[in-house]
Formats: sequence, C-alpha cells, structure tokens
Amino acid sequence: MNNNCLKLLQAWLLPLSCLLCGTHTHLVSALCSGCERSLPYLTLTCPTCAAPSHHSTPCGQCQQHPPHFDRAVALLHYRNPVDRLIPNLKYHGQLHIARHLGELMTTRLMQRPAPPPDCLVPVPLHSARLRERGYNQALEIARPIAARLKIPLMIDAVRRIRATPAQALLPLHERARNVRGAFVTRRRFDDLRVAIVDDVMTSGHTVGSLAHCLRRAGARDIEVWVVARA
Repeated sequence: MNNNCLKLLQAWLLPLSCLLCGTHTHLVSALCSGCERSLPYLTLTCPTCAAPSHHSTPCGQCQQHPPHFDRAVALLHYRNPVDRLIPNLKYHGQLHIARHLGELMTTRLMQRPAPPPDCLVPVPLHSARLRERGYNQALEIARPIAARLKIPLMIDAVRRIRATPAQALLPLHERARNVRGAFVTRRRFDDLRVAIVDDVMTSGHTVGSLAHCLRRAGARDIEVWVVARA
C-alpha cells in the first residue's frame, strides 16, 4: 500500500477537523476546501519585497533602499485568519499546518515562468530556540516545497549564531540591528541561485540579514519565499 493510500485510510479512520471552522474532513489537511479558498491570497505585490501593492511595481522603500535579496514571493496577507494559523504552527506544534501551507506555496510557485533556484535555505533558528521549540517552522514549510519541486534543501548550510529576541517584540527601528550578523554560512554558495524560505515577512530585516550572509558566500541570485507578508 503506497503512502497516499495510507494517508487516506488514516483520514477515514481518524477524520480531521478544519482548524478554522471545525468542519470534519476526510482529507489529510489542516483546512477544509472552503476555508482554503477564503484565505487572503496576495495578488498585487512589490516584485522586490512582496509588500502588498496596488500596481505590482517596486515600492518606494525598495527603490530608496534596495534589499540584499533580488525578489520575493508571498502567498498570503498576514491578517485574519493567517495570523491565527501561523502562531499555532510556531508555538503550539501543529506541524500539519506547515505541510498544508508548504503545499499551497508550491502551487503558487509552479505557476511562475521563472526557473527554479539551485537550492532552498530555510531561515535557521538559534540552537537554544530550536531545543525549546523542538522544530523549525521554516524548515517544515520548506520540506513539501523541496519535495514537489525537486530542489535540494540545505538544512545545515547556515547557522544562526546569535540568540536574538523575536522580531515581533521589537519596534521597527530596532529590528535591523537585532539581526545584523546573526547568521554564518558553513559552505560556499558560489554562483548559486538560492531561495530563502520563511513563514512570515514583516520588516524584511531577518531575511535581509540572511541574504546578505549568502551573498557574501557567493550566491548569485537570491529570492525570498514566504507564506505570509505583513
């Protein structure tokens, strides 16, 4: 019996409930089809930082202060109900949310004409935070993307060497300093096209710091793929 059959059998024997509306579903999924369709999908965004935009043109911030990455893709707007789903993934161990969001992200990425990157780099957690949480939500989101798109997943290629306070707890003007020098690479990325994967981008300073680190390690082209954009 293949993996798909096992998943379907498990779902029939132990039906799941949609995390948003509570409807029982026989699909191995975090959301029912109705709630999935009603998510706040982003359509028009800044092509550089993926901030919501009315015209899909570069935003003023990116024109004045270009980030260390070349472009970004965001699937959802970080608002209700996404602002409930992602905290449940990050802080309450609901890893099936990561799988579901990673699969939705993959569907969006497959619609792009751009060639796939050479590798995926999930934003790493500091070792102390990883021990406390037990998993890295960015890595769990990246797994289904890497599997379906057949892109190598670089799990240990970058380390987070500073145990920084959570960005969400800091005012915007302190976030860049908070993550400056927070990452180091364990290998070279000479002439590689890299996609950074994370759950949420707010100010962009975390992925910007990681992109700067990858650029110094030789990366030629750097994208950022996030589930949600604030």
